[in-house]
Amino acid sequence: MLSWALTFLVIALVAGAFGLTGVAGTAAGIAKVLFFIAIGLFLVTAIASIVAGGTVARKLSFRSRKHDDHLTHR
Repeated sequence: MLSWALTFLVIALVAGAFGLTGVAGTAAGIAKVLFFIAIGLFLVTAIASIVAGGTVARKLSFRSRKHDDHLTHR
């Protein structure tokens, strides 16, 4: 979502450079809304992870891995 906000920001800057103020204003508004939604989702997931004690990341892992699993090249 943050990449979409950055995309709309670039569109707004390019449109502003060409003098398309209506397009630039609309794209800047969309970028601002998407940015705050992304920040809100980040905060919600960070708080959920802290409250859950890190178990969310362990439940989402596909398989249990050892700490040195990345060192073995088989």
